Amino acid sequence: MRRSVARPSPRAAAAIDAVALASFVVVGVIQHGGLALAGIARTGVPLLVAWFLVALLVGTYRRVGWGTMLVTWLIAVPLGLIGRSLIRGGPWGEGLLEFGAIAMGFTLLFVVAGRGLLLGASLLRQPAVARDRA
Repeated sequence: MRRSVARPSPRAAAAIDAVALASFVVVGVIQHGGLALAGIARTGVPLLVAWFLVALLVGTYRRVGWGTMLVTWLIAVPLGLIGRSLIRGGPWGEGLLEFGAIAMGFTLLFVVAGRGLLLGASLLRQPAVARDRA
């Protein structure tokens, strides 16, 4: 018998990923001295552009799942950080590696938490019969 698996919609997954990444950016900007719109834009725009370009190439939202999300994260976050450094004029070298390591860990935390909440909501919306089979 085939099991029914709750899958969030591609639109919902894209929205939750964007919210998770934007939340990471806002928290980071606040931690480093305030809530400046320019700081949010300098970090958030390159990250979101890289994320959705990579997602398009990887097919992250054609079939929503953990695998494509992780591949997107692994490629897009470093690209977004390089884009941020190009816009800001740094950091480079060791500073970029340190910031990159922190950003990789926290973006993963934020995106996985968002996807987990989305999956939980998808399971709650499933009819009871389908939930019992899953």
